[in-house]
Amino acid sequence: MIAQWGARELLGIDGVQQGSSEAIARMNETGDWELVARAQDGDVDAFAELVRRYQGPVMHFCMRMVSSERDAEEIAQDSFIRVYRHLPRLRPRARFSTVLFGIARNLALNFLRDAKRRGDALAQPLDADMATGDSRSRPDRSTRLAQIRAALEDGLGRLSPGHREVLVLREIQGLDYEAIARICRCRLGTVRSRLARAREQLRLHMAALGGEDL
Repeated sequence: MIAQWGARELLGIDGVQQGSSEAIARMNETGDWELVARAQDGDVDAFAELVRRYQGPVMHFCMRMVSSERDAEEIAQDSFIRVYRHLPRLRPRARFSTVLFGIARNLALNFLRDAKRRGDALAQPLDADMATGDSRSRPDRSTRLAQIRAALEDGLGRLSPGHREVLVLREIQGLDYEAIARICRCRLGTVRSRLARAREQLRLHMAALGGEDL
């Protein structure tokens, strides 16, 4: 059952956000760094175009990391503010999306560390039964899909930040391993091992909740 849908569809963002590797590649083809150069020369509209292109993917990444829409919005906004403040220092040594996600990732991790240090309770994803009601009374495709989405959200929230970030960047944002390694500042082998571990933990979580019965 679960294998019938991809991660982006299961989490309810397929066709909504431009987070796939193909979409990001198209963005770069149309000149992200050209827009950065224009923004460096004072073109406000050029920077606004960068925000328009990436606000969806960045917002979704932050949301999966911190499980709070309000906090994710603040982190995403702060990410773009930091890019704007550092415009004069930006150089096209990597994809612009890699630079931007790297900033968002650092801010999200800082948020999680600060929340843990303060003892704040982080927002928890919806329980599958709460999100769908009694699925046995409505065993249709939409009900099953909604239940799987809720279970996946819960599973993501249970992963460590290091495992969650690689899984989100790969399975939801669709980035390649090299881009993920740059964003997370780790080796390719570390990305692969963390991703394998994250996938296995999520698989075990889904199996514990019923697996194919979902």
